[in-house]
Amino acid sequence: MKNRTSTTARLGSLASIALVASVGLAACSSGSGGGGSTDSTSAGDVGVTLIVKTTTNPFFVAMEDGAKAAAEKAGVNLTLAAGKEDGDEDTQIQAIENAISKGDKGILITPNGPSVVDAIQKARDAGLYVIALDTPPDPADAVDITFATNNFAAGESIGTWTAAQLNGKKATIALLDLFDDKVVSVDYNRDQGFLTGMGIDTADDQKNGDEAATGSYSGGEYEIVGNEATNGAEDGGRTAMETLLSKNSDINVVYTINEPAAYGAYQALQAAGKEKDVLLVSIDGGCAGVKNVEEGIIGATAQQYPVKMAELGVEAIAKLATDGTAPETTKGLDFFDTGSALVTDTPVDGLDSITSADASKICWGE
Repeated sequence: MKNRTSTTARLGSLASIALVASVGLAACSSGSGGGGSTDSTSAGDVGVTLIVKTTTNPFFVAMEDGAKAAAEKAGVNLTLAAGKEDGDEDTQIQAIENAISKGDKGILITPNGPSVVDAIQKARDAGLYVIALDTPPDPADAVDITFATNNFAAGESIGTWTAAQLNGKKATIALLDLFDDKVVSVDYNRDQGFLTGMGIDTADDQKNGDEAATGSYSGGEYEIVGNEATNGAEDGGRTAMETLLSKNSDINVVYTINEPAAYGAYQALQAAGKEKDVLLVSIDGGCAGVKNVEEGIIGATAQQYPVKMAELGVEAIAKLATDGTAPETTKGLDFFDTGSALVTDTPVDGLDSITSADASKICWGE
């Protein structure tokens, strides 16, 4: 999920989206889901199941809220399901099976890993329309369409910002990724986008950790201390940061897969007395993360819009059910780009960004 045009062009504005469904179905209320559980309503003629990675991350809670609002508006019978934790594929597979059994029209899913692909194919074979949100599966065409941030471009924006802030200083880099036991595109696209924005040769841009450990970035010399998995969680970020600091206490650049991991990393840096010496960057743009930018904890983040992803997904399946119109990808991409924006209070000339004050008004795309 990459777009090799310039970062500035890609980040100039949020995606312009016109996928509003006009659906004359009976009104309904939507269920609320918790980790590893499902909830459904009884009203409505069109069934849609939203399956998120976990409800311990506010990103996915916001996604559920967006889906519930869209389902109520469209008269869709919405079921919510979630993994017990990031990477929990078994619970997601069971939720897919349940959607097939209920005769749902479609599924919205943020895949927790490659094992869900066979279950997705089973759903499509049964006639369900499957939309990936935020995280495309591998292969990408395992679903009918993906609604997501351009994760490579989001990573590239924070990498470009970081290189500019260093102003020629050596970059001693810690990379706090998502997994080390499975490969998902959101993980390598963000990581490799960040390194590309830094001006570092990524070797295989669909693989984390195979770039040269030392070399040159766009402003000077770099050293990569290592890649550590965080599982996208605060405690994982803290442990990963502690591990890398034990290898090299001179780290001055920390990339994180998301803002919960970033805050965990900050706690480890703070405990080591290093928090003022490091450029900490991330991707999410949630309300807590934007506040971290305002407070100077995170230097820059790339804001995504999960509410928009979920709303558009529900609307697309409702429209498909009523008039047969399927959603289309963004021109020039193999997915529907729901937009992103670089958030920082230390802007860089020539790099489009918004302030934390502006970002706080639209966190999660609400």
